Formats: sequence, C-alpha cells, structure tokens
Amino acid sequence: MEPDMYPWGGEFITGDPSSPVAVVTLAKELHLPGEKVAIHGKMKTENLGIEKVMANVISNPNIRFVIVFGEEIRGHRAGGSLLALHEHGLDELRKIRNAPGAVPYIENLNDEAVARFREQVEMIDLLNITDIDMLQSHLDESVERNPGTFGEPFIALQTKRESTAGTILVESLALHNSLIVDPFLEVGNLARDQSGIMLHRSFRLSIKGRVGSAS
Repeated sequence: MEPDMYPWGGEFITGDPSSPVAVVTLAKELHLPGEKVAIHGKMKTENLGIEKVMANVISNPNIRFVIVFGEEIRGHRAGGSLLALHEHGLDELRKIRNAPGAVPYIENLNDEAVARFREQVEMIDLLNITDIDMLQSHLDESVERNPGTFGEPFIALQTKRESTAGTILVESLALHNSLIVDPFLEVGNLARDQSGIMLHRSFRLSIKGRVGSAS
C-alpha cells in the first residue's frame, strides 16, 4: 500500500490494507493483530477526530466495517457522535444529527465524502465495552463476512470554511451585556474551542464568569 493511503494522518496503526476492518478505540491505545485490521487507533474529538476517521477510511475501499470500541471521553463523546453520523447524517448547519457530543460539526469534509463513508462501511457498536475478547470476536466475524472492495479509493480534500464566530460574538456582546462567556477565549480562536457549548455552528461559549468581570 502506498504510504499516503491514509492521507489525513492521526494517531493510528496500520495493518493489512486488504483487511475489511478499521477499529476506533477512542481514548485507549490498543495493539491489535495487524493481519486482521487495516487500521486502528484513537479518536478523541467529535469534529476533527471524526473527520480524520472518515477521510482515512474512505481512502481505502477495502474497509467495509468500522468497529467503535471502548469508553467514551466525557464531554466529547466522539464514539456516539460517529455512530450518530453514520445513522442520521448531517443537518443544514453540518451538525451531526442526534449526536451526543458537545461540538459535533463536520466542517472540513464535503457532503460527497460523508455520503461515501456512510455507504461504504457498516458500523459495529461496542461503545463503552472494554472486553478485548468481545472485540476479537467481532473482528473475526467481520473478517469472515468480508463483502469485498467498495470500488476505487476516495481521496477527500480538506475544505476550510470561513468562520463567522468573531462577528457573532461581537454582536452578541453588544446586545446582551450580561452574557456569560469563558474569559480566556479569544474571538479569533472561538471557532476551534472544544470545551464549550455550541450556540451556533461557529460560536462556542462556556460558563465561567461575566464578561469584563471574570479574573
């Protein structure tokens, strides 16, 4: 397999590229049998982390199953958000429908790439399960029922979207002088904060203290 088979990078280990299985282990790092797994690794966030998983999976059309295994990261709940994306897709603001994560927005992959992921793979939900034997059993079963390649590789290009976070923040502060925001956030970085509550696709706030008075 070419070294750029998984072009979006990330914290993963590659195995046999002809295997039909990818395993997402959330926060936990595992060492799985390379002859049975095409790629496996951690996924910590419900936005960029999911984007990387999708982009790398669809770049290898041999992958037909994605196993989501292990304990969720509190707040992010990336595993549940990935499962929700596969089942329900995105809304008009590119938010994952029914996702449990705090900021489940897909902003760097286009609709075609998302559709390809949902069509190419079957999800296997082992969320919050830590039994390695159960993981191994599902892995063996998936390898056995390999339906074959999905076709040609799909190399997803990263699409950067313009953020309106700064404009929204300034307007909101002008209209609501008692608005509570996290004082350490800067307007320019607001769209990439991972700790707050999503009030808009690119506008995130977290409750810390009143504007101008927090220390």
